Amino acid sequence: MATATLLIALYFLLALLIAALSQQLARVVAWVTYLAPRHRRPSHERRETLQGLLASGIKFAAFMAAIVATLALFIRSDTLIWMIGLFSAAFGLGARAFVNDLLAGGSFIFRNTFAIGEKVEMVAGMDRIQGVIERVNVLDTLVRAPTGELFTVPNGEVRVIRNFSRASFSTVKLAFMVAHSDLARALALVEALGVEAVTLLPDLIEPWQVIAGGEMLGNKTQLTVIAKATFAHAASLKLQIATLLQGRVQGAGIELTD
Repeated sequence: MATATLLIALYFLLALLIAALSQQLARVVAWVTYLAPRHRRPSHERRETLQGLLASGIKFAAFMAAIVATLALFIRSDTLIWMIGLFSAAFGLGARAFVNDLLAGGSFIFRNTFAIGEKVEMVAGMDRIQGVIERVNVLDTLVRAPTGELFTVPNGEVRVIRNFSRASFSTVKLAFMVAHSDLARALALVEALGVEAVTLLPDLIEPWQVIAGGEMLGNKTQLTVIAKATFAHAASLKLQIATLLQGRVQGAGIELTD
């Protein structure tokens, strides 16, 4: 009996040691990604996400192995295998949510859906959660909302993920009013300026589009400029476009109205 007690203590001490070293072990495993060709290597954020998933998986596996090894001291191996199979079936039915979270979290190791530090919007159950990914493990994902709250999202409940950080561009919309009498001149000037602006504004990806007639108010027409900015530079580009437009339009003698 003393020997069994000593072995049980040894198993769980070993499991605790592996759990304590799980981050270092996960880092060693994630290092293998450096062996891939340079153009296929994951980003730093992706490696951090993999390390979090692997570390939590290593902890779970270590304690499960300790429990099985402990049971093996008192139960015959063939009986133990039968009990594990029966328990797994019962556990899968009774703890379906836990199993779903575990399987979904494990799948994130192979699916590069999001990474730590990226801004996302998740549809989890009936809720929409938007924020920055702070931590990922095999059971849940931690998302920091723009207002400061920290959401813990079970991996098995995530149905749709909108990743803002992987967009190829940001959209800029800018609207202003001109008199009907100046509409033709304003349209021609703004469209021509859109081609020129590509060389003047580094964050403008391509010539902008101009839409007229969004609103009709008396003798005025609304012109809307829609531009593609390099990702995450929409705010600064909007100000640059507004300054450029105002100077050129008013310089041509076209009055901007309210």
